[in-house]
Amino acid sequence: MGAVFLFLVGFGLAITGGISSIIYLNFLPAGLMWSDYFAFIVTRIECYFLPLGILIMWIVLYRFPNNP
Repeated sequence: MGAVFLFLVGFGLAITGGISSIIYLNFLPAGLMWSDYFAFIVTRIECYFLPLGILIMWIVLYRFPNNP
C-alpha cells in the first residue's frame, strides 16, 4: 500500500511540474528567447517537481516490482 501511495505522490508531482513548465512556455510568444525561458524556470520551485516526481516513480517501480 505504501508503494502505491509513493507512486501516486510522484505522479502528482510530475504532473504539477510538467504543467507548470508548459504554462511558462507562454512567455516565448511574448518575445523571450529559449535561454531566458530556461533561466526563468530554474528559479521556479514548481518546475523541479517534474524531475523529482519522475525520480520517485522510477524508484518505486524498480524497488517494488510485481512478483507473481
